[in-house]
Amino acid sequence: MHTSPLTSLEICSGAGGQALGLEMAGFGHEALVEIEPPACASLRLNRPAWNVVEGDLHHFDGKPYKGIDLIAGGVPCPPFSRAGKQLGADDERDLFPQALRLVDECRPKAVMLENVRGLLDAVFDDYRNKVEKQLKKLGYIPGWRLLNASDYGVSQLRPRVVFVGIHKDVAGTFSWPEPLDEPPPTVGELLVELMKANKWRGAAKWAERASSIAPTLVGGSKKHGGPDLGPTRAKAAWAALGVDGMGLVDEAPARDFVGMPRLTTRMCARVQGFPDDWEFAGRKTATYRQIGNAFPPPVAAAVAGRIHAAIAAKRVFKVA
Repeated sequence: MHTSPLTSLEICSGAGGQALGLEMAGFGHEALVEIEPPACASLRLNRPAWNVVEGDLHHFDGKPYKGIDLIAGGVPCPPFSRAGKQLGADDERDLFPQALRLVDECRPKAVMLENVRGLLDAVFDDYRNKVEKQLKKLGYIPGWRLLNASDYGVSQLRPRVVFVGIHKDVAGTFSWPEPLDEPPPTVGELLVELMKANKWRGAAKWAERASSIAPTLVGGSKKHGGPDLGPTRAKAAWAALGVDGMGLVDEAPARDFVGMPRLTTRMCARVQGFPDDWEFAGRKTATYRQIGNAFPPPVAAAVAGRIHAAIAAKRVFKVA
């Protein structure tokens, strides 16, 4: 039986949310391409052995990675975000063309790309059709799916569009992951332990109030957004959970704290589905941006696990 591990090339890796999910699913990383120095520093901090390529994706040559099992990535979302101008292909940050170039150069067995739900809006029908047409020419069967992070154990209302293209030789064994039977913990259940770090007397009462999952974390961009929990609507949703979303703090509430607490970056990371031992490089704003823009690892693992199973099943079938 073929036992060598399946391999991946990840683009627009960020601080490693998707990369961690791929690792959890059984993929080994041949390279991770990321342009932001703090995010690259985070990847190296957590996985010193990973081949982190710091630079512009436009200048990355995929030919040395021909035959890779999976190309994955979280291409920038502003071109398709409802919070922006939705310029799509006219936005200089649109990296779908670069992803397609790498698929052509590498010819992986599968492609996995995630983005905001705005990509499924009618205004982008032609754009999606163009992407599908190009991939079909290369031998892939494409599909789009809107997944909610809360269906996969993440305590957050975070709908994301996931695109999967499976090569026609493998596609017959792929299926999308099913939602988990158990709901995710509430924000109170998830964070009460961290809120108690400095023996805050009000932690238990706060946890009772924080009785639902979190709204979507918004990381912001280099030009817009800082270490707060997003626009007015998001802040109102956090306030309903007893959280002050106007900013972040360095430590949990003090013993006699009164009022609505603010979150630490570690709390935000836990809401995003990162394990507590995953570290982030940079100061508070840079750290929060990395966390807020990440693909939740459990969701990435759920999809990548199905891709891994499809490719592995084909390998076993061939050997047999």
